[in-house]
Amino acid sequence: MVRAGVVPNRRVALYAALGLAVTLGVGTAIVLGFGLNRVFTGLLAGAVAGIAVLVGLFGRDGVVLTDGAIYRRTPWSETSIDWNRVVAGRFTLDERARWSLALDLSGGDEPHGELVLLSIPPVIRPVAGAYDLRKREQVNEIREMLRRKRIPVTVLPDIAGALSAHWQIAPPAR
Repeated sequence: MVRAGVVPNRRVALYAALGLAVTLGVGTAIVLGFGLNRVFTGLLAGAVAGIAVLVGLFGRDGVVLTDGAIYRRTPWSETSIDWNRVVAGRFTLDERARWSLALDLSGGDEPHGELVLLSIPPVIRPVAGAYDLRKREQVNEIREMLRRKRIPVTVLPDIAGALSAHWQIAPPAR
């Protein structure tokens, strides 16, 4: 099983609004219930509750690649995509100049007939922290899953060179 996926900006805004609403709601309830002397306690409890809501929402949102199917999950639904719908994979630049690893799908109602698995800033140096390490692991896990499923992946030469030079990820075998 491989976890991937990019949360769209609209859902990020919705999740942020829900987290803020929970923070304010819990904080206000504590202050109203226990008095103005509990403002700090209300803010702290509200922040903890808001963070818990955000962790729950973002933790449930994503794409899960399994040997049986691809599952696209949101906090309120889950849909599956059969592997036989996957035509190819590609690692290219997206509209925001980030590197995007996406699957091209046949049929279905996905926008542009694709499913974006990963979107990362361009790699310009070796792994420098936990974020880089996690993204490197995700690229390797996705690449291995696609290799096992015998799905061809197109990688732009600049991206392949940078991944090989900085993250020691060999270009895909041809």
